Amino acid sequence: MSMEMMPTENELARNPVASDVRSEETLRDDLKYYFMSPCEKYRARGQKPWKLGVQILKIIMVTTQLVLFGLNNQLVVSYKEENLMAFKSLFLKDYTGTDEDDFSVSVYSQQGVHDSLFYTIDQFSKLHELTLGPVSYAEDADGTVVPLVVCKEYYRTGEMQPSDEYYDIDSETEKVCLSLDPRHMARWKTDNASFFELDFYRLLEIEITFQLKGINLQTVRSREMPDCYTFSGVITFDNKCHSGKVKISLDIDAESNACKNWRISGTAQKNTHYLLVFDGFVMVVCVTSAVLCTRSIVLAVRLLQRFSNFVRENYSREVCEDDKREFLNGWYVMVIISDVLAIIGSILKMEIQAKSLTSYDVCSLFLGTSTLLVWVGVIRYLGYFQKYNVLILTMRAALPKVLRFCCCAGMIYLGYTFCGWIVLGPYHEKFEGLSRVAECLFSLVNGDDMFTTFAQFEEKTTLVWVFSRVYLYSFISLFIYMVLSLFIALITDSYETIKKYQLHGFPATDLYKFLSERKDFPLRGACDESVSGSVDPEGCMYAPHRPRPLQHPLLPGLSCCCARVPKDDTVILIS
Repeated sequence: MSMEMMPTENELARNPVASDVRSEETLRDDLKYYFMSPCEKYRARGQKPWKLGVQILKIIMVTTQLVLFGLNNQLVVSYKEENLMAFKSLFLKDYTGTDEDDFSVSVYSQQGVHDSLFYTIDQFSKLHELTLGPVSYAEDADGTVVPLVVCKEYYRTGEMQPSDEYYDIDSETEKVCLSLDPRHMARWKTDNASFFELDFYRLLEIEITFQLKGINLQTVRSREMPDCYTFSGVITFDNKCHSGKVKISLDIDAESNACKNWRISGTAQKNTHYLLVFDGFVMVVCVTSAVLCTRSIVLAVRLLQRFSNFVRENYSREVCEDDKREFLNGWYVMVIISDVLAIIGSILKMEIQAKSLTSYDVCSLFLGTSTLLVWVGVIRYLGYFQKYNVLILTMRAALPKVLRFCCCAGMIYLGYTFCGWIVLGPYHEKFEGLSRVAECLFSLVNGDDMFTTFAQFEEKTTLVWVFSRVYLYSFISLFIYMVLSLFIALITDSYETIKKYQLHGFPATDLYKFLSERKDFPLRGACDESVSGSVDPEGCMYAPHRPRPLQHPLLPGLSCCCARVPKDDTVILIS
């Protein structure tokens, strides 16, 4: 067939049947081209895989950006944690370096409370003589030193006689505070002796609040400008339980900001400019990736509309839901989400580099999530190879059944969680809160700390001890031997189904039948009658048919740009 035999536009207009055939073939070619891999698109029409190239570039740049920010964030976190440890060692009497649950030190006598309280105030007044780091007292805007504030909270009135089982308590509380200038504290104890006369029957807690200023100089080693920090500390003497044990804790809120007056020599400022330019380039790459993926989604919607109209006009029915889902590419949606997160994270990182923001945790959340989604998106390109594609198909087939199964198993899990918290919480540290109970049960399901959990139950009451054994044995037996086995069986069943489909063929849908009516796609180039192949009415040559392994109808088989002939691709190997 030569070029002169092609039907003209006027001939197509006069022949509706030929026009319909031409439209059908065009739709079929467009659908086949949409579901091709990047290499197959290049061989078919010469379109360069821009999205693939952008994704590879984005992976490299986003990962590099994350590593650079992570190293800087580690310096910030270590600076805060080490300062907290230093303040505890300076201001808490008898602190050993190890915290006990939610407090650092505990005292059991009135003299112990007074000694710890006076020790904290004395140590704070001698801060410049004791501290090893660049830390000093904070000042207000007018240059006044922020005072050390000691507040005690207690019941308004109270009288108790435990021997007579008598008490008279006013539930209303009062708070009295004392402000001390840390630079003028020579006679603070004698001048305020009445304030430190404590009625422990009524005392609820004592709070000591202070503010300090510090400079994080370790960032200079990474060629970045140092941050200035404001440490807002609260030391609490907790006596709310009135059990004879006063728990002492120290909490620090560290807020970083740009230093007002600074001078630094070297390349720190220049290095910051380079990082800002790099972050800006990352944003450009992410915007390009999002635009390309959005364009592909729009193209898929248009193809779905064309295919739906074709099925409606020729077969008088709607496209089934399975075929509609083939046009919804979740990978593109995930890539767009990762691009948006990466852009937001890059903006926050640039603001942090410019010392306009200090939201390190928020920035880490955006950058970390975006990098996770970017690397997960690599699976999409591995899916073009049939041996790797089995993982994607198995996950997609098993997901609905797994979610339904988890909903049922979750009800049992929640029941055990609430029961363990209310019954065993007072007797075991792993069951003290709902979140801790859920974490403990999850670790038991995975076989962690089984003996430790059993052994830590002390036989304080026979009833609780017996119940703990029944509770733990029943939960472990139910979830390990039944729930987990059924969970694995669901995934195994989906894998066996996919394996059978790959060997014998997937169920044929309307879309698959429509695409299978013509086996080959027109290759780019002019017609050449000397080449063994077929020619369509447009004069484009079709590649001669080669047998292919059975695979998912809309996912390409094992292919590469060198057009290698697949061999033994029907064998599924799990390594």
